[in-house]
Amino acid sequence: MPAPDAPPALDLRDVSVVRGGRALLDRVSWTVRPGERWALLGPNGSGKTTLVRVAGLWLRPTAGQVRVAGELSGRTDVRSLRARVGFTSAALADSLRADVDALDVVMTGRRAALEAWWHDWTDEDRAAALGELERVGAAPLAGRRFGTLSSGERQRVLLARARAGDPALLLLDEPAAGLDLGGREDLVDCLAALAADPATAPLVLVTHHPEEIPPGATHALLLRAGRVVAAGPADEVLASGPLSACFGLDLDVSRAGGRIIARRARYLSER
Repeated sequence: MPAPDAPPALDLRDVSVVRGGRALLDRVSWTVRPGERWALLGPNGSGKTTLVRVAGLWLRPTAGQVRVAGELSGRTDVRSLRARVGFTSAALADSLRADVDALDVVMTGRRAALEAWWHDWTDEDRAAALGELERVGAAPLAGRRFGTLSSGERQRVLLARARAGDPALLLLDEPAAGLDLGGREDLVDCLAALAADPATAPLVLVTHHPEEIPPGATHALLLRAGRVVAAGPADEVLASGPLSACFGLDLDVSRAGGRIIARRARYLSER
């Protein structure tokens, strides 16, 4: 359990990002506290990727403040602070060499590196990396080259890598993108297990699709045109009204087995 006096894992205050006179983010305030599991949703172009890059300290905002684990960005060495954030994304996957073993991919996450040869590693580092692979059900992949793995296997390895450095915050940017139905369902099961594990750091899952949100999500933030539509407890935010406003559709939202189902309301009336 998180310490009662632990600082927020992430605290954004009136964050804006402006490019070419256009606000990609417009005065976004958002706090992720210890123990929370967030889903971040919005249509294409809503600012999700920009927000994740700001939260992961890869993009400096035009205005506003960013704190990670209580440390204010701009007053702390950004490289050491960035290492406190476990991160997965398609861009990260593309940055990893295809011939690197999965175990090395995970191990480099302990120091936010892309290449194992950048650092010296100990048996303890290797054992810890193998332990993270075991936690996501990917230990048999340890000796496989990253480039030979399926999309679903890669996502498990990247999840293990994100956890490897004992992060204060986990940011998972659309990990289900490109997966087939079976791969998606396997990943959702893996994410549900991570969400249920008290040792997992506060977690943010970015997605376009409510059905990709695993059971165990505690909170949600909806973004549209760079602005927050709704943020708060998942049961309140992941509902027909807020999701309809976010995506500009008349949606009917229901739940089954802890999962969310969102459909156009008109399809229900046509039965």
